[in-house]
Parts: sequence; C-alpha cells; structure tokens
Amino acid sequence: MQTIDLKKMQLKPNSKFLDLGCGEGRHCFGAYMSEEIDVFGFDMSLSDVGKAKENFDQFNENTSTKSCNFGVADAKKLPFKDNTFDFIICSEVLEHIIDYQSALSEINRILKPEGKLAVSVPKFFPEWICWKLSIDYQNTPGGHVRIFKFKELKKDIADYGLNFSQRHWAHALHSPYWWLQCLFWNSKENSKIINLYHEFLVWDMMKKPFLTKCLEYIFQPLIGKSVVLYFNKDKKA
Repeated sequence: MQTIDLKKMQLKPNSKFLDLGCGEGRHCFGAYMSEEIDVFGFDMSLSDVGKAKENFDQFNENTSTKSCNFGVADAKKLPFKDNTFDFIICSEVLEHIIDYQSALSEINRILKPEGKLAVSVPKFFPEWICWKLSIDYQNTPGGHVRIFKFKELKKDIADYGLNFSQRHWAHALHSPYWWLQCLFWNSKENSKIINLYHEFLVWDMMKKPFLTKCLEYIFQPLIGKSVVLYFNKDKKA
C-alpha cells in the first residue's frame, strides 16, 4: 500500500530515487519495480531498515540496470552531496520532526535542478480528531509533534524554490481505524471492533473491490488520512 503515487512523479530510466524515511521499504520496492533506476531508502530506524533489506529479497531482479540500497540517516543531516537525486519522496515523516525546516533544507540541497519531490503528511482534519480523542496518541514517544495545514506546508516547501504542481488525498478508509484506536486507546489491543476493522482493511488491500474503491474516492477529500503534495525544482535552482 503506497501513499505517494509514483506514476505522478514520472520516473525516468538511469535516475536516482531517494525515499527519505523509507520505513520497511514499501515505496522503494514500488519504484524499483516500475523503472530502471537506482533506489535509495534511508530511515532513522535501524530495525525498519533491517526489515526493508530482508523484504527486498522477494523483489530483487538481480540485474545491473537497477539497484535498491538501504541505510540509516538523520533527515536533518543527510550523507549525500548537493544535487544528488532526480526524485525524492518523504512520506509520513515531517510530522515526527520538531525542526522539520532543517529536513526540508536538506531535501532541497540534495535534489537536482529539475528534480521532483513528493511529500505526504497526515491530513489536518482526521489528524485533529485523533488528537482530540486521545492524549496518549499525542504523547506517544516518536509520535506526531504537529498537525500540518496544507497551505502552510505548501508555502514552507515553495519557499525553498520548489514549484507546487498538484496534490491528492489517500487512505480515507484508514481514518476510522485510527479514530477507533484513539477512542479505545487503553484497550485497543483486545478491542473486537478494532480487530474487525483491521481485517476489513487487509481484505480491502488484497481484494481491491470496486465498492471500496468508490468509497475511497468519495471520502478522500473529507477524511483522507494523508495529503500528498508534488513539487518540481527549477532548472537554475
């Protein structure tokens, strides 16, 4: 399940792609399978990076025309030279970083002129409901430290000289799942309704029925769990 639509990034052969905050590698594998490119997935979590490396075995095509590499790094101080990557994605990361402006500055530094960037964060309204339903959700170690407003984040990124191109929402059917978790936070592990809803989401991801596709499309503008923003960097940047 991918939050960022890689088709909208128009990946090109022989380019370099960075997933900053890659987690267990879901977007990396999608990028690797879609084009002849060199993929880099970096995250602060050593355990997530380890799982990503293990999971890559089922996608590895063992070819010299593409690659997929993983490593550990801090988004505020990345180990790459200026203008290294043609494509960068940063999905569900910035809401975890107190000084997220430093991460945006690093992203801009390592993105090539005419490069493309995609960023996703929790959508304001569904995330606001989570914060209202549970103080523990807010205070979870390593959790979300802010709720972004679309226009503010758009401006923050554009201020670095990147041009906004489009946006969309994702995972509308996932928002009620998180609301339920917040509502029953102290008993969520044993909650029947949460477990049933989780089974529904897994079924939906595996079967992809037409009905839930329609529901997702209808409710995304209202309760999409994530908002995704796409940017292009100027040629002379």
